[in-house]
Amino acid sequence: MMPASPIRKLVPYAEQAKKRGTTVYHLNIGQPDIPTPKPMIDAMHNLDLEVIAYSHSAGILSYREKMCEYYAKHNIDVTPDDIIVGAGASEAILFAVQSCLNPDDEIIIPEPFYANYNGFATSAGVKIKPITSTIESGFALPPIEDFEEAITPKTKAIMICNPNNPTGYLYSKEELEVLRKIVKKYDLFLFADEVYREFCYDGHTHYSVMNLEGIENNVVLFDSVSKRYSACGIRIGALVSKNKEVMQTAMKFAQARLSPPSLGQIAAEAAMDTPDSYFDEIISEYLARRNTVVEAMSKMDGVICPTPKGAFYVAPSLPIDDSDKFCQWLLEEFDYEGQTVMLAPATGFYATPGAGKQEVRISYVLNVENLKKAMKCIEEALKVYPGRK
Repeated sequence: MMPASPIRKLVPYAEQAKKRGTTVYHLNIGQPDIPTPKPMIDAMHNLDLEVIAYSHSAGILSYREKMCEYYAKHNIDVTPDDIIVGAGASEAILFAVQSCLNPDDEIIIPEPFYANYNGFATSAGVKIKPITSTIESGFALPPIEDFEEAITPKTKAIMICNPNNPTGYLYSKEELEVLRKIVKKYDLFLFADEVYREFCYDGHTHYSVMNLEGIENNVVLFDSVSKRYSACGIRIGALVSKNKEVMQTAMKFAQARLSPPSLGQIAAEAAMDTPDSYFDEIISEYLARRNTVVEAMSKMDGVICPTPKGAFYVAPSLPIDDSDKFCQWLLEEFDYEGQTVMLAPATGFYATPGAGKQEVRISYVLNVENLKKAMKCIEEALKVYPGRK
């Protein structure tokens, strides 16, 4: 059965709250309020097409060539043939799961993980074997022993998100080397969702799985313009791999859906001309937002809140009985001075039944002033929530 999205399943309750006149601060979804780069907007305004035609099934060649230039700046050496453009990273992940695994095969994923991985695996008939990372470690990579205990003859892949959604954890080069050894030893695929590559804080830098030596044919990378350029509605992502067999198989799925969105690709190609100063400014902004949330949450009684090194999410533990109930209660029954908050219950980011019941995911994608108001709402809500522990 296809699982419900923890990110969107509470939308009807938020809509009802708004109808009652309550202001709802949306911290449930990674929809940045940062302006989309002007080159992308201009590309759409200046379109001069008589026909909006299909593109190549792998994506427009000039766009894939520009992507190669972008990757080269990040010390990733690929060719246009190593790239298949997808309708968001979501389609790219689904293509990879369908290409590399058969029904009843298993994929190991450290949890909590991006909730839609559950849906992609379900669609392909693949089973997720979760390995739990803990809030006490800041959601660091679980020990290598945990991975080896989870491996069975049906295990075909390990998947990570780096920086991580929903925790904001940034895997170190040393942690990725641990994964490299496991992948090489058992000849597994290593899937890596790196859509938050640019968003690293406190002097930390991102290390790509594409740079791990000796497993070039095992690595499949997923990417997206949604968060990087604050263009979620463009729906353009990519599957990247040097494994020719994987790419040939994935191309069959790409051809079956004919082509990725043509207009989205035109905008995404234009985004490649965005100056580096754009990222300097938004990283500074997200750092201020992160600090606002972490500092406020850490002062709340009974709350544990790790400081994330990347992405724009934090996954605190709250003194509550059930995060699903709490998040729904915030929208149905609570308001503070006519305001409330929409959060994502962390249960949907785990595959282990019962896990995440005291955790939520907060997306710090609003400006600092609104985040301060949202944090005040959470602080007051925790004082009166009937299921407080």
